[in-house]
Amino acid sequence: MKYRLTFVAGAAVGYVLGTKAGRERYEQLRRSAQQLTRNPAVRNTAESAAQQSREFADKAYQAVSHRVGDRMPDSVAQRVRTLRERTAHGPAEDDWGTSNT
Repeated sequence: MKYRLTFVAGAAVGYVLGTKAGRERYEQLRRSAQQLTRNPAVRNTAESAAQQSREFADKAYQAVSHRVGDRMPDSVAQRVRTLRERTAHGPAEDDWGTSNT
């Protein structure tokens, strides 16, 4: 989600600078983006997508861990454990109002 936000912000800045639209157009884009992020439907959809991706990632992890087993490097196994512990403590809010996990 962070990468999408960065992309959208970069596109908006590029548009403003590239077209010489000026401050007024920039403010209009900013207001539109804020309205979009505050929209309950957008927030619910983003949270639903985030939850589905977490579930899919967990299923993929289970499938891979059964096949890979002890062949996984210790550094990768430690990183996976760290990520799982972080998500176990509850999701953090990101700029879109969704879980940042």
